[in-house]
Amino acid sequence: MSETNSAAPAEVAAPHRYTAALAADIEARWQDFWDAEGTYAAPNPKGDLAGDPELVAKPKKFIMDMFPYPSGAGLHVGHPLGYIATDVYARFQRMTGHNVLHTLGFDAFGLPAEQYAVQTGTHPRVSTEANIENMKAQLRRLGLGHDKRRSFATIDPDYYKWTQWIFLQIFDSWYDQEAGRARPITELVAQFASGERAVPSADGSPRAWSELSAVEKADVLGEYRLAYASDAPVNWCPGLGTVLANEEVTADGRSERGNYPVFKAKLRQWNMRITAYADRLLEDLEELDWPEAIKLQQRNWIGRSEGARVDFPIDGERITVFTTRPDTLFGATYMVLAPEHPLVEKFTADTWPEGTREAWTGGHATPAEAVAAYRAQAASKSDVERQAEAKDKTGVFIGAYATNPVNGERVPVFIADYVLMGYGTGAIMAVPAHDTRDFAFARAFELPIRCVVGPTDGRGTDTSTWDDAFVSYDATIVNSAREDVSLDGLGVVEAKARVTEWLERRGIGEGTVNFRLRDWLFSRQRYWGEPFPIVYDEDGVAHALPESMLPLELPEVEDYSPRTFDPDDADTQPETPLSRNEDWVDVTLDLGDGPKRYRRETNTMPNWAGSCWYEFRYLDPHNAEQLVDPEIEQYWMGPREGLPHGGVDLYVGGAEHAVLHLLYARFWSKVLYDLGHVSSAEPFHKLYNQGMIQAYVYRDSRGIAVPAAEVEERDGAYYYEGEKVSRLLGKMGKSLKNAVTPDEICAEYGADTLRLYEMAMGPLDVSRPWDTRAVVGQFRLLQRLWRNVVDEATGELTVVDAEPDEDTLRALHKAIDGVRGDLEGMRFNTAIAKITELNNHLTKAGGAVPRSVAEDLVLLVAPLAPHIAEELWRKLGHTGSVVHQDFPVADPAYVVDESVTCVVQIKGKVKARLEVPPSISEEELEKAALADEAVVKALGGADIRKVIVRAPKLVNIVPA
Repeated sequence: MSETNSAAPAEVAAPHRYTAALAADIEARWQDFWDAEGTYAAPNPKGDLAGDPELVAKPKKFIMDMFPYPSGAGLHVGHPLGYIATDVYARFQRMTGHNVLHTLGFDAFGLPAEQYAVQTGTHPRVSTEANIENMKAQLRRLGLGHDKRRSFATIDPDYYKWTQWIFLQIFDSWYDQEAGRARPITELVAQFASGERAVPSADGSPRAWSELSAVEKADVLGEYRLAYASDAPVNWCPGLGTVLANEEVTADGRSERGNYPVFKAKLRQWNMRITAYADRLLEDLEELDWPEAIKLQQRNWIGRSEGARVDFPIDGERITVFTTRPDTLFGATYMVLAPEHPLVEKFTADTWPEGTREAWTGGHATPAEAVAAYRAQAASKSDVERQAEAKDKTGVFIGAYATNPVNGERVPVFIADYVLMGYGTGAIMAVPAHDTRDFAFARAFELPIRCVVGPTDGRGTDTSTWDDAFVSYDATIVNSAREDVSLDGLGVVEAKARVTEWLERRGIGEGTVNFRLRDWLFSRQRYWGEPFPIVYDEDGVAHALPESMLPLELPEVEDYSPRTFDPDDADTQPETPLSRNEDWVDVTLDLGDGPKRYRRETNTMPNWAGSCWYEFRYLDPHNAEQLVDPEIEQYWMGPREGLPHGGVDLYVGGAEHAVLHLLYARFWSKVLYDLGHVSSAEPFHKLYNQGMIQAYVYRDSRGIAVPAAEVEERDGAYYYEGEKVSRLLGKMGKSLKNAVTPDEICAEYGADTLRLYEMAMGPLDVSRPWDTRAVVGQFRLLQRLWRNVVDEATGELTVVDAEPDEDTLRALHKAIDGVRGDLEGMRFNTAIAKITELNNHLTKAGGAVPRSVAEDLVLLVAPLAPHIAEELWRKLGHTGSVVHQDFPVADPAYVVDESVTCVVQIKGKVKARLEVPPSISEEELEKAALADEAVVKALGGADIRKVIVRAPKLVNIVPA
């Protein structure tokens, strides 16, 4: 639903009127000027980007947007909301004396380009680079003040060389728990070799490092490396032919992209040991200036919980569980393992033991059959589905019994899908009396339910009468005693401490901390991603490529797609595009000990890899020798007052990245910090989440979206081609046929109008509906601004060299004071309202505008509408760009009102309004109020019990 430019007919009568055509001419000229002059180039303190020493000496501001992905569909008006906001803020910071770094690159690896390549045969680089050029042109038209020398794409080999280099730093590192930081793996090897640290062994017997084979050494180090390959349960998506991270799987167990079924499978994959940093990731959140909602999501995702690990003996071995309630050990009446737990096969019996109940077998002849069938069923469910509070609990007995270590009772061992391998140890002790899910399972499988936490709700301890579990952290422990330890009569906290001490003394448990956070799955079975700089020798040992062999570039392949399978066939294995290029995969290399044959890693890194560290490359993008020069990194991102961990000064992007990108980037920064490569332990100090621009979606009777631009409104209803359609506010997008491109708005009104409209729609951090018909309001603001400076008939200046009157000075300085505060606080909508108010004051005042007022008004507008500001600044006789002018400073004498209105109330009702000086004292104000004729009349001679004065705006009189 669009509207043509109502200003068009006036162009003939007013040849110099601010129109869309004039805006287009002004904007194109100034964009060319900015590029030619390098107006937005931010100097570094050294290196090939070094600039004016005086500029570098200014306080710095590093302002960043979240990496955009260059989609083939191009931008709609919702996309640049955050980019315009950071541009306005960056321009304001330049005008307030800062050396500002603001640039934009492109996160260009990923599945969309690969899928397009599969469909069309076009190399992903070709389509991606074309998309980048299109996006650059769209963004340039908006007048964004980016330092273009610093831009790059993650697909540039000069960029992903350093992504690969960082991976190798992580691969060649381990986390020293005692030191609380990452250290080079060579230091761990030295400890093993010297005997300072015992070499781990399966049976606990001592081993000498020198006696281990290369394979054995690699296996030992793999248990410590921060980047490691392992056989582990993964989310396997046959329909995509790749494994997925947990975050890429929807709640109903399907792939986020493509909506294919996802299954649990065991595959050898690369992982990042992010769990080693769990405590630091939690602790350092506290000193970040992030929205509390985002911090909460990260805390919940990391999921720290304190409890104990407890060993349950079984067949001469043990099953270890993690529990947050060791105080309830006496109430554990059965155990449950995750279906994919590695001990399931080991302990599954050959036949059903005597006394096995029919409900426990799942109707199968042997435990092995029951386990196999149940595992297949569980593999088709997502983790979310498995943890859902389903009414019916499922599971099977594995035919084995463990022993409860505190009372010696035999407890049956089950597998059930409500237990996840990814949490704790993948095994639980079930205390059905005090856990809702365990209670439901116990009822379904006729298992004992023993009360060990005294109910406080009057239900008593006879669990046969209970309808649900009794769950409480504020109750007394009961039925929990043996000769050498008794918990009876203790509160939960005291009982947890006592039983944990008892477990540790006997060597069958220990107090510990557990995290929900799992190690980061870092492999993808795709072509369009960073190749791993890893090769394998004939024994399967992984070797890092030396830095001299980086970047390892992607080879050409004939088929870009991984092999896909029947989406419902879980019994399949990945086959990657790279594995089919044998000339690239099998190579002879000299890694320092002579030429040998190796096989390259044929997985690629996930699309998150390139965005984990891009903030550092913006600082020093042409450095071929280092990730970033330490002095440059320290200047832009190092710790300082108010930024204890360093980081970017302002990072703006969508709240949808609350966990994935932000958590991964924080992890990489901490590893680089620990290894001494950077001075900032956190990547982003201040985070701001912009809202979403929404649009109306119109659907016909079939529920199909129809073109929003062709919908007509009649009598409060909406029609498309004569048929009535429904309207609902939702996302903007090509598939919903409601997308409006920035190009359309720029063509009709100009980029400055689009910038103003998006900033004026409402607070930046809330979502707001797009209305093309309302854009004209900001266009008219710019037209009035233009008329206050330029004669529409002649194009000449209309300003005069005269002193402004008192009212105009007050309007000007109030606007300066308000706009300055609003821009600093990113309240762009209210800043525009104040500029509009000042502009309207000048329009209503009539006559020529004083030059000094016009110049300050142009400077106020400059961060928001830079093109028209540059044009008017030049017309006002200035030769330098408005970009680096000083932002106006308000004169306090004119900001304070000469008088304010004081309301006088009697019994809460307004009886008078007084005009008083803002500085009036409470005593003077009370005296003035009581002397007012209307107040005297209203009181009618009554005595006064109390007078409440809130100078200068309120007096409340309470008669006796």
